[in-house]
Amino acid sequence: MTGSTGFIGSKLVEALIQQGASVRALTRSTSLASNPSPHPQLEYFHGDISDLGSIMQGMEGCQRVFHLAAYAKNWSPTPETFFEQNVQGTRNVLDAAAEHQVHRIVYTSTIVTMGPTLPGIVGNEEMPRSTQHFFTEYERTKTIAENEALERAREGLPVVIVNPTRVYGPGKLSEGNSVTKLFQQHSRGQLPVLLNGGVEVGNYVHVDDLVQGHLLAMERGRIGERYILGGENISLKELLSIVASYSDQTHFQLKLNPWPAIQYAKFLEFIATWFGIYPAITPGWVRTFLTNWVYESTKAERELGYRSRPLREGIKETMAWLR
Repeated sequence: MTGSTGFIGSKLVEALIQQGASVRALTRSTSLASNPSPHPQLEYFHGDISDLGSIMQGMEGCQRVFHLAAYAKNWSPTPETFFEQNVQGTRNVLDAAAEHQVHRIVYTSTIVTMGPTLPGIVGNEEMPRSTQHFFTEYERTKTIAENEALERAREGLPVVIVNPTRVYGPGKLSEGNSVTKLFQQHSRGQLPVLLNGGVEVGNYVHVDDLVQGHLLAMERGRIGERYILGGENISLKELLSIVASYSDQTHFQLKLNPWPAIQYAKFLEFIATWFGIYPAITPGWVRTFLTNWVYESTKAERELGYRSRPLREGIKETMAWLR
């Protein structure tokens, strides 16, 4: 498994161990790889997806591969990092899997490769992108990587692709768990503005449901197919209203119009470029959240047996965990 120490990956490792699997987890941490594993079924292997040699060595003897690692951050001081990690890293994993003739690869892509949805449209795996424009380097490079994975599947490599929507739930409060961090900020009254009034709609999935979706894709997914792993569609305003209902504080929010939000993000990006201060948001991500991402998981439900919990139930659990 790549990405094993991330928000989703660490949960997936736990689930695989509970199933009785032996897991070799790629990590860039020398301390994790050199110290005894906390579980006899788990082995950490030091390497990097950008280093084909380490991937080849780490994958030796493995029958199944989960490729979750990606550069999914707002910004990088070297923009080439997105391509090196998301595209070249995926190429390396697929090349190593082909060399070792693994039985199955589940590649974790993202819903943003499918593009934003137009008003009144609920997207699915068969829908063509509504635009050829990409808001962020993450979106562009993940799309390239996904297309290459699909091409490799057509050539015979046993690849199944999953496309998670916006993930939330108990777990590491990293950038990969930004939705839960948003819940935390809102519940503490630290989010006084709502971009464009929060009218845009997104799809939100609980991390535990997403992990089960990965396991089902490995077991039942069809080679060369994409599966959206999502939950409920809801506007940001409605989402935060549910979060507020599980908080004891009173929350005041002001509508932030798109233009000043984009200008502020440009300012943060300028500061990041010149002074190396990591930006909380970039213009591309502001524009991402100014569009709708309305999707359904009908295909995953039908072919994999995938299920997602009600959003309100998942938020209630997450808020209890945060407290």
